[in-house]
Amino acid sequence: MKKFVTAAGALLLVLGAMAQSNKPAAEKPKYEMKQYWFVMLTKGKGRDKITDTAIINKLQAGHMANMEVMAAAGKLIVAGPFGDDGNWRGIFIFDAASKEEVEKLLQTDPAIKAGRLDYEIHPWWAAKGTTFK
Repeated sequence: MKKFVTAAGALLLVLGAMAQSNKPAAEKPKYEMKQYWFVMLTKGKGRDKITDTAIINKLQAGHMANMEVMAAAGKLIVAGPFGDDGNWRGIFIFDAASKEEVEKLLQTDPAIKAGRLDYEIHPWWAAKGTTFK
């Protein structure tokens, strides 16, 4: 009797799994790709010309405040620095309509305006609604 119950339980699990995998398409989550904009922040050409710590701190504070503004507007969705002292300083990922829109957003950054940071912009595709956990 115990073997029958175990076999019946296994059959129910298999049938339940099959029923879930045969859901109509409307019930399955839709996987959709979306274009975002990947920005590689690099050391700017004027970086070594600015040596005054007070100015550097002011530019960094402005850089951080500007990121908060862009994030609050729903444009900047990922940002972060690299942990070494290489040429790559950090990344931004934008949810924007065009490269031109990203350019305009980047021009609001005090560290970019001052030449401490430079950047490369690349179209980047990921699943729509991607989040990091």
